[in-house]
Formats: sequence, structure tokens, C-alpha cells
Amino acid sequence: MPTSVPGSRGQPRRRGRRGFTLIELLIVIAIIAISVGVVSLALRDSQASRLEEEGARLTALLEMARAEARVAGATVHWVPGVDAEGNQFRFVGLTAAQTLPRRWLDPATTAEVVGSAVVVLGPEAILPPQRIVLRLGERRLELGSDGLGPFAVSAQPAADAALR
Repeated sequence: MPTSVPGSRGQPRRRGRRGFTLIELLIVIAIIAISVGVVSLALRDSQASRLEEEGARLTALLEMARAEARVAGATVHWVPGVDAEGNQFRFVGLTAAQTLPRRWLDPATTAEVVGSAVVVLGPEAILPPQRIVLRLGERRLELGSDGLGPFAVSAQPAADAALR
């Protein structure tokens, strides 16, 4: 009597498979893709990060000065550019007790007001639309206000660089 397993037809049994299954390969590829994504976020351009930080800080400073101007009923202007004291920008019209920062976090940052030399911050509730362009190296960030709402970032640096 034969001792072979029915259907084996006398072929020896294979003990192990060679290679990987499709599912195993897909899992490895997914893990690699996730790892690359995490690393690319971690290695973000430091210049872009610094410029975004400057933009967020400036929008907060402009809104603080705008609120102070409305409370005091005084006209306040934000003036970019280095003055005789070495300040990189200044708020004109605030009292000595209402001093705000006058330097960028990164000294290489520059600012330009589009269509004017200054930004008007008050005391009126409705102001003209205004835009500011911040630059740091090759990066550029645009802030703006329609005159009613607060200042906010209106153009991302990566999108702007792609247009040039």
C-alpha cells in the first residue's frame, strides 16, 4: 500500500516557500512611504519656517497696535526700514508706555508696504486695504488686510516661489 498523500502524484513536498507575498511587499512599501513623508516634514526649509514665524509675529503686532490706536483714538502708523537707532521697523503714534518690538527675529528679514511707505492702523474702524511683503533670502510672504478684518497671511511662500 502506498503511503503518499492523495493528489501528490509522487512529488516530494516542499517545506518552505521562497520570496514574499504581494501583501508583504505592499506593507513594506507603505512603511517606507510613511517614513519618507515624516522625514520630509522634519527637514523643512528653515528659512521658510523663520519667515512664517516673522509673519505670524508681525500680524499679531499690527493687530495689537491697531487695538491700541482705536482705544486711544490716535493715528498709528507702522513704518518698515532701518532708522538712525538701528530699529528695523517702528510704530509711530504710540505712547512710551505702549512700546512694541522694533526688530525682526531674524535680522535678514526685510519688509515692504505695497503702494505706500507706511501702514495705517487707526483710529478709524474701517481702514483702506493694505498689503505688506516680507522677504527672507529667496523666500517671500505676503500679509494683508481688507481694511475691515485683521491682518493675515495672504500668500504662501512656496506658492509664490513656484510662480516665479
